[in-house]
Amino acid sequence: MPTAFRLALAQINPTVGAIDQNADLVRAWIEKARDEGADLVVFPELCLPGYPAEDLYLKRHFLDANALALADLASAAVGIAVLVGFAEPAAMPDTPEGGDAPAPRRAHNSLALLRAGRVEVTYRKQRLPNYAVFDEQRYFQAGTDPVVVEIAGVKVGLTICEDVWEPGPPASAAVELGAQLIVCPSASPYYRNKREAREQMFVRRARHLGVPFAFCNMVGGQDELVFDGASFVLAPDGTVLGRAKQFEQDLLVVSLGSPTPVRLTEPLPDLAEIYAALVTGLHDYVTKNGFERVLVGVSGGIDSALVALLAVDALGAERLTGVVMPSPYSSVETQSDARQIVRNLGANLLEISIAEAMAAYDTALREPLGDSPEGVTAENLQARIRGNLMMALSNANRWLVLTTGNKSEMSVGYATLYGDMAGGFAVIKDVPKTLVYELVRHRNADAGRDLIPTDVIERPPSAELRLDQRDEDSLPPYEVLDAILAAYVEGDRSREEIAALGYDAELVAAVLRMVDLAEYKRRQAPPGIRITAKAFGRDRRLPITNRFVG
Repeated sequence: MPTAFRLALAQINPTVGAIDQNADLVRAWIEKARDEGADLVVFPELCLPGYPAEDLYLKRHFLDANALALADLASAAVGIAVLVGFAEPAAMPDTPEGGDAPAPRRAHNSLALLRAGRVEVTYRKQRLPNYAVFDEQRYFQAGTDPVVVEIAGVKVGLTICEDVWEPGPPASAAVELGAQLIVCPSASPYYRNKREAREQMFVRRARHLGVPFAFCNMVGGQDELVFDGASFVLAPDGTVLGRAKQFEQDLLVVSLGSPTPVRLTEPLPDLAEIYAALVTGLHDYVTKNGFERVLVGVSGGIDSALVALLAVDALGAERLTGVVMPSPYSSVETQSDARQIVRNLGANLLEISIAEAMAAYDTALREPLGDSPEGVTAENLQARIRGNLMMALSNANRWLVLTTGNKSEMSVGYATLYGDMAGGFAVIKDVPKTLVYELVRHRNADAGRDLIPTDVIERPPSAELRLDQRDEDSLPPYEVLDAILAAYVEGDRSREEIAALGYDAELVAAVLRMVDLAEYKRRQAPPGIRITAKAFGRDRRLPITNRFVG
């Protein structure tokens, strides 16, 4: 490997559908890489159209627009070689064989080499993932041919993300053709513990094939997904020669002939990494969709406290309004804590009592019900009054309502449709209740003071929709519930397998029944940030009408 060969990885934050802006972003980072003396700069997978663009990839005019942008972008590749991910229009027959309906206009998930002002070579991704959050076989045709290009005297083998997640071709085929370096532009979404597992997988590939590997990942939030960056370059023995930042745009430049690591950004600790993922996902959802301010119903409970913390860290206190909506069942302590949380965060505080609205509903429903609303009916009315008020504020000001339900509640349906589920973005939808507590403690410790009062953390959780209500009146202790949910929702284990782990069989059956019955609620919930290996929605797709047990 020539000691003079300088490789740059540009982990950027594109926006789906913003093709011209994405091209401008790539152009600006080409300049940065050229200024650093790079021979080659690598950009993430599908960074020009954005990823995942879902059924936009089926629109021919969308594909044509990103192809035109690529052709125009080639003029920036002067004095430097550039690898850019784009959606390459694929030739398709107008009518499928034996049918009358037009065939879908599909594409290739491709990587273009731009050099000397033109598009020189195109590589087409060969392994198209079709599991978890990935639907690439719906949109793309697989490539078949390995591609090796020579850049500044180095033979570079081209791959894209999933191409190297299993051993063998196309990476091994590129090495057989003489590749001295494998580059792998990616859009690899985040979930807890993925970064280390991903890096170790690349270490195994580098050692097995005996060549350096360069992984360039996307960064930023796209709807429910967060891309964590953490790009790196490995030596043939698996030594990390350079590692970029997590959750930030970054340019990592490595001289491959040098044995000395250039920059090894230390990975974030577990809780800090999860927190950063949530902040990134929230920031990008709000800003990329053009919202100026967010609303959080702050109850004095732990969930709304975490969402308020995340909102301030993602957007700034000036862009958060905390809404306190006491009812006759709201305790003095929780309401005091709610106001203190908003003051501690420096956000705007808005208070609206729901007592009069509750009385009006009571009057309106007394005749058709034959009495005042009771039980779950009365409890849900309170949640829906609050949801209506939050959405009215949202409509009047075009502010985004952030819901505060966690994964444990969403799993078992411990939430009210059109009530606490009403809103535009469910920030902690994939965060189990026990992890909510850990993240709040982490943020308090990081601040060096109790941004969230200790009482909020230590108080038994309650929805406060009736006198002396506690979550454990309806649910198992969260430590038990979250363990069962992890086994069922994320591990796909059966009732018998979960009971064999040491949990009461009747309790397991009851929890699984709640999960299954709540599917219709989850279908109507806002999108939320994915931080586990299996989130509701894109990851876990089950029928609402379903009689299979366990």
